[in-house]
Amino acid sequence: MSLQPLTFDGRLHLLDQRLLPHREVRVVCATAEQTADAIASMVVRGAPALALAAAYGYAMACRDGADPARAQAVLAAARPTAVNLRWALDRMAAEVAGGADPVAAASAIHDEDRALNRRLGDHGASLLTDSVLTICNTGALATGGWGTALGMVRSARAAGRDVAVWACETRPYDQGARLTTWECHHDEIPCTLIADSMAAAAMATGRVGSVVVGCDRVARNGDTANKIGTYGLAVLARHHGLPFYVAMPTSSYDAECPDGEAIPIEQRPAAELFDAMDVAVWNPAFDVTPAELVDAWVTEDGVRTSLP
Repeated sequence: MSLQPLTFDGRLHLLDQRLLPHREVRVVCATAEQTADAIASMVVRGAPALALAAAYGYAMACRDGADPARAQAVLAAARPTAVNLRWALDRMAAEVAGGADPVAAASAIHDEDRALNRRLGDHGASLLTDSVLTICNTGALATGGWGTALGMVRSARAAGRDVAVWACETRPYDQGARLTTWECHHDEIPCTLIADSMAAAAMATGRVGSVVVGCDRVARNGDTANKIGTYGLAVLARHHGLPFYVAMPTSSYDAECPDGEAIPIEQRPAAELFDAMDVAVWNPAFDVTPAELVDAWVTEDGVRTSLP
């Protein structure tokens, strides 16, 4: 597994995920503002990867003498739902204020993310059946490497288990169709793509053994915000008696957020969904799955069956 969604050599190089799987192009960011634009426009996405991009954006601002408070505010506003982004910026601000080199601090967060994703994947691997349904993209492209939910699949396969993926296309941005399938093809993970509306039929006909998803923010009570469509999968999994697991780096856990109603849900531009005529569009990027529908949260420290 050698996929690298972002690298840093004094400037931040982001694999443009809007163009995959057809083209592999890197977008280069030299300022916090350019990084924030790349985050908001979905050049980079996935909660852990957003945190890493923001950390490097903040580091460049500090290194180049820009106003760090303004950089932090601009980056934090780029995507409001993923708490990892805020977590990384708060950590960067504290470490830089304490005298740390900003680029070294960002690089340390990047290294830690790679390691914790592998630990998370290894903890969750034993939970998986031979067929796993997932939504959006939760692999190396969404993190510093290895992945969260897809990282569990990678770890299971690394341990010699024949685990295959059912990937929901994940409308309207098609992260499953474009990104998860591309990763699986790259790493020779068996993968079957389905339209989002086919998930119920796949479960009813016995093709799915478990559902594993990522998360952008988990509230203190365990309510989980993830890509729009996740809540429906949780309801379907409960109806069909299938386990529903959330891959949760602890940076995605927001102890200050009491429940799902307090999680800010990002609204994406209407044109991402439909632009053929003048019609009202509701386009939330995320939904919230109630904690009672989650069988376990898998973290880098182990498997949790309840929160906090």
